[in-house]
Amino acid sequence: MALISTVYNAFFKRSSTFFLTIIVGAVVFERAFDSGAESLYDNINKGKLWKHIKPEIERRAAEGGDDE
Repeated sequence: MALISTVYNAFFKRSSTFFLTIIVGAVVFERAFDSGAESLYDNINKGKLWKHIKPEIERRAAEGGDDE
């Protein structure tokens, strides 16, 4: 019960801290969700995206092999 009371007094008792807690929480959640979704997308499309195939194309071009 002491933990709940401490959290309430620290973050939710005053309107200003409540508002700031909501804003910071939303920004942190948005960043975490975006990072997770992008990681999932990259994992599903591994080997199909430009950032995955670019080194192989550059290596072929450096070797002089244009036989695609």
